[in-house]
Amino acid sequence: MPFAVGETVGPYRILEQLGQGGMATVYKAYHATLDRYVAIKVLHQAFLEDENFKARFLREARLVARLEHPNIVPVYDFSEHAGQPYLVMKFIEGETLKARMARGPLSAQEALDIVESVGAALSYAHRQGVLHRDVKPSNVILGREGNIYLADFGLARIAASSATLTSDMIIGTPQYIAPEQAMGKKDLDERTDIYSFGVMLYEIAVGRVPFSADTPFAIIHDHIYSPLPLPREVNPNVPENLERVLLKALAKEREDRYATVAELVDAFRTAWVESGIPDHPETLALAREALPPPPEAPTLKPDITPPAMPSTAASSMDASQPAPAAQRPWGWLSAAILALLALWTLWSARGPAVVVEPGPTAAAMPMTMSAPMGDHEAEEEGSAALREAQRAVQNNPNDPWAYYRLAVVLWNEDAPLAAVEQFVKAAEISGDDAETILTMAEDAAAMGMWAPAARLYYRATRILGVDTPVELWDALYEAIYESAADDLAPVLLDWSNWSRVDTNLRNFGQARYFYYQGEAEKAYRRLDDLYAVAPDFPPARFLEAEFALEEGRYDDARALLEGLQAEPLLADWMAVRVAHMLQEIP
Repeated sequence: MPFAVGETVGPYRILEQLGQGGMATVYKAYHATLDRYVAIKVLHQAFLEDENFKARFLREARLVARLEHPNIVPVYDFSEHAGQPYLVMKFIEGETLKARMARGPLSAQEALDIVESVGAALSYAHRQGVLHRDVKPSNVILGREGNIYLADFGLARIAASSATLTSDMIIGTPQYIAPEQAMGKKDLDERTDIYSFGVMLYEIAVGRVPFSADTPFAIIHDHIYSPLPLPREVNPNVPENLERVLLKALAKEREDRYATVAELVDAFRTAWVESGIPDHPETLALAREALPPPPEAPTLKPDITPPAMPSTAASSMDASQPAPAAQRPWGWLSAAILALLALWTLWSARGPAVVVEPGPTAAAMPMTMSAPMGDHEAEEEGSAALREAQRAVQNNPNDPWAYYRLAVVLWNEDAPLAAVEQFVKAAEISGDDAETILTMAEDAAAMGMWAPAARLYYRATRILGVDTPVELWDALYEAIYESAADDLAPVLLDWSNWSRVDTNLRNFGQARYFYYQGEAEKAYRRLDDLYAVAPDFPPARFLEAEFALEEGRYDDARALLEGLQAEPLLADWMAVRVAHMLQEIP
């Protein structure tokens, strides 16, 4: 439970709540003995679902608390109260860089001071072996006394240590995220922070971020695949030597970027000064004022309003069968789990790592799924079939089958993320009509659209409850099995919600997903979870047999498969695959 205003937490008295989001709640508090105000961040209850999190929290908090640098917001304390872990940080009066830039262009000296201060903070942290993972203007605090701070090392580091919150998501913010981070890669290094820092430098120099669109999916896709918009084409007054600095900092491949933050800062400073910007800062300012708005992702269904997701706080409160996944150029976007979960979790929790006094704010980027982007979507105009399906939805907004047909078209045009939105919408409009939803699910499964089929089958089980027939559960497990190995499975299946209702469904899907993502250790942990519920659970034994076969443990595989063949109530789909797998054993 969140802390209450007036409550005493350790030596701190909670004075007011300043921000709240999916990851943390931020409070202003007073330490009477030391006679000072502090900022307290209480971490989300979801962290506690990981039984090992508290130990990791203490370890990571100690590491972050050792960061002592004039440009890093200091962590004073960390503990827990009523079972809730929290961090205590310095209270800083001022505003975020995001809020400052919303008021107008920075002066040449302001910009250089910010770049050098943030660069110094990052360089120091990197020397201590700590990455930030979420460098962006809303994490840069401009103190009223002129000091400049980089905030939220604690949250980025601690969130990255949580198995509960990071097994299916990434840490970062779409507009500033590095390609390798968006891909969900684990071997991040300081060049990942350099890319995010480079996006911030691009925004300072050019006047806007390089990639901006209606949905997180579209932005993430662009960071991974789209060429960087050339600074001088966006803003002709950007000097050529400064453009070269930005291009190197924002290279897609880490090896092509600057090796250290210090190198980047030195290059930026040299280009900034040699180009004469300090002497003629009005050139960039005037160009920024005249910039056209950034291009937006096409909205394929403008009259449809899907269920809204929470928006982030304002900056002053920084409070036919689809192709195999391996053949899809958007396959890496499995990292877009972050877009539905981590991006929601981290973005919506941007209450400040420090408390910032109210001041001018910038409008926050909406966290909605109103535009189907994020993978290889249809061209802006769309195919004739897509346009026809869109018109049908607009003309029949209460017809679930109109949404279903639009979903099928989107799926067949390699837009699975957008398609699943429409499948879900079709189910929602169907209300409690389980028969209609089941018909859609069976139709989707027959066409090899396994992830949508799983979502629809699952919706039907929620409606039927205890009256759900065994055949429906069998169909649901088959759909999960078939779709779980897809790179996008966590997003398409949305099993984060299943874990609150049926952990077996989640564990079954995640076990297969992790295995084929090369994370066998996690896969076997999910198998253990399945066996803990039911030692003879057939789906668990089936997956274990599949893994054994993949690993060349043929005797183990044969024993498991033959045991499954003797199961009198084995699902038909599983029996067929068991027989096939037995034939594959040498």
